[in-house]
Amino acid sequence: MMFKNLALVGLFASAVMGEKTNLRNNVAEDIIEHLDLELEIDGERQLFPLVPGVKCPTGHTCHVRTFTKAVTTSTGANMMPITGTIKDSYKTTLAATVDWQELDSNFSTMVNDNDKCTRRAAMAKAAGIVAGLSAATVGRPAFAAETKEVLMGSDSGLLVFVPQRTKICKGDSVKWINNKAGPHNVVFDEDAIPAGVDQEAISMSDQLGEEGDSFSMSFDTAGSYEYYCEPHRGAGMQGFLTVE
Repeated sequence: MMFKNLALVGLFASAVMGEKTNLRNNVAEDIIEHLDLELEIDGERQLFPLVPGVKCPTGHTCHVRTFTKAVTTSTGANMMPITGTIKDSYKTTLAATVDWQELDSNFSTMVNDNDKCTRRAAMAKAAGIVAGLSAATVGRPAFAAETKEVLMGSDSGLLVFVPQRTKICKGDSVKWINNKAGPHNVVFDEDAIPAGVDQEAISMSDQLGEEGDSFSMSFDTAGSYEYYCEPHRGAGMQGFLTVE
């Protein structure tokens, strides 16, 4: 059941992240229409409920069902249907350990917020809560952080960063990996980074000589960054980073 609910969060999130659908928070006395996605898990056919408004994924089979349902929190506030669906699937003892209001808040953010990074963070938090983590744990800034990898030197030996352009969210990290044609390093252009960012603090002081060696840095200030490989700057080895 835990796997099923985590899969449900993932399916919901992929639909919300892929395109902003017109999902609505149905209230008491409303007719709620659900699509159940049919999947085969370990040789057994199972149905995974999707959020109202989410289309059936291409190439899959979905079943339609409608019902009237009022889902409320302990304070009487209405919850999103997906929260009620998950809550109904939990046993009483497990349901008591879940912060349903926090879960519902994150689902609402996934649906209504226009910022991709904010929706991604809410998705990670919702998945964490469904998996049994506390609201305090999933609320830590680093919980939803990701790491993007950039190769230093292409597989064919070209003096380039691969990819040359990288986009991340605030709090995420970039890991530069020495690939080919080293030595390499990462030096940020002090005239092409956001105001107030310490150029020396985010740049490498040494060079990477061995293949597989790496350098990682997290970024908390939004904006555009430009960097280069000092030994190969003359050859045009330059990269671009956008922090949203």
